[in-house]
Amino acid sequence: MPTSFRPYEPDQSFLLPPSPRDWLPEGHLAFFVSDTIDSLDLSELFKRYEGDGRRNRPYHPAMMVKVLVYAYATGVFSSRKIAKKIEEDVAFRVLAAGNFPSHRTICDFRHDHLEALGKLFVQGVQMARELGLVQLGTVAVDGSKVKANASRHKAMSYGRMCEEEQRLQREIQGLLEHAEAQDAEEDRLYGADQRGEELPEELRRREDRLRTIQEAKQRLEARQAEADRKKGRQEGDERKSPRGGPPFARDFGVPEDKSQENFTDPESRIMKDSKGFEQCYNGQITVDAEQQIIVASDLSNNAADVVALKPMVRKIKETTGQLPERLLADAGYRSERNLRRMEKLKIDAYISLGREGQQSGAERSGQPATERMREKLATEDGKRRYARRKAIPEAVFGWIKNVLGFRQFSLRGQAKAAREWDLVCLATNLRRMSRLATAAG
Repeated sequence: MPTSFRPYEPDQSFLLPPSPRDWLPEGHLAFFVSDTIDSLDLSELFKRYEGDGRRNRPYHPAMMVKVLVYAYATGVFSSRKIAKKIEEDVAFRVLAAGNFPSHRTICDFRHDHLEALGKLFVQGVQMARELGLVQLGTVAVDGSKVKANASRHKAMSYGRMCEEEQRLQREIQGLLEHAEAQDAEEDRLYGADQRGEELPEELRRREDRLRTIQEAKQRLEARQAEADRKKGRQEGDERKSPRGGPPFARDFGVPEDKSQENFTDPESRIMKDSKGFEQCYNGQITVDAEQQIIVASDLSNNAADVVALKPMVRKIKETTGQLPERLLADAGYRSERNLRRMEKLKIDAYISLGREGQQSGAERSGQPATERMREKLATEDGKRRYARRKAIPEAVFGWIKNVLGFRQFSLRGQAKAAREWDLVCLATNLRRMSRLATAAG
């Protein structure tokens, strides 16, 4: 007896138009994203379109937000790839509801609404709290280096900039002299109205590069001058220490020769990550231990985590309306000032004083808050509580980098990258909340 297959007619037309929603299983992430975005306040996104009388009707902001958030939640970050997904992927087509925005439209929408998209993260956290997914009993703070939209090979040290500036100035001067001599010769042979085109183009290329290097030098020098002022120095101090100590190694506002500046994204910094040294930003998250929901996010161009604790605690209060009862953090956040601040805010903090498992072996500091933290971490209760730290935020970073695949920003500049980081955290939270809702159902 021959095998009987299920019906397969690829050229069969539908007598009635089907609903794309029927092609997705119940409880699909796309439905959760759609319902969640519909429940958020999108009024700020609509303000841009009020009363401008434009003829070409724009795409609906709610549709664009749903597509963007779902794209980030499924590991699609490029505007071109998102536009292609809308054409080929059922879930994207369900969310787009018959719309097919181009990659340029998607890119422009993301750029134009960065601030509003960043604020949606706060609304998402507040919703999670209303659902009982955020308790603020225990939170953990951590940071991870995320590659900037720039190559470290597009950076140059201050010492090299000085050398290149002098070299280019010599070359430009030589080209100018050569051009003048050639013009004089051509005027003699062909008349005053004739001139060549090759040398001006070569000259313009060198002048553009010289201008780029000089602008990068000025940024480095301005940053160094600000750092010198914080040390008590003043312009023209002739390297003399204001406290009578040894003289400074450099003149005021002069960076070290090894100080680097990136030409593509000047606000990013060279940082060490798992693969070596890269042009990066430092992405910070605070994760609630109850269901591993991100309750605060931040982004800095400082590789050190210690300066991030104060703004992260402030953001927890701004996002949720209250401070956590307990906070866990690794040794990167350790400082006497940070420990005193936690005590002042009455936050029961557990911050390591050394590498994992070695805080009890650290030398006595003579700093009161540090000594109190040492004693607390040495107790059985302190060891038990701190032992939870690693599993709370590092698992979330694992989702962001390994599940979503977000390892590099699409946008340049710290302010824009920070809003994209908020979008990543929102997408991560919604993905987590969807799974929790499915498990509960």
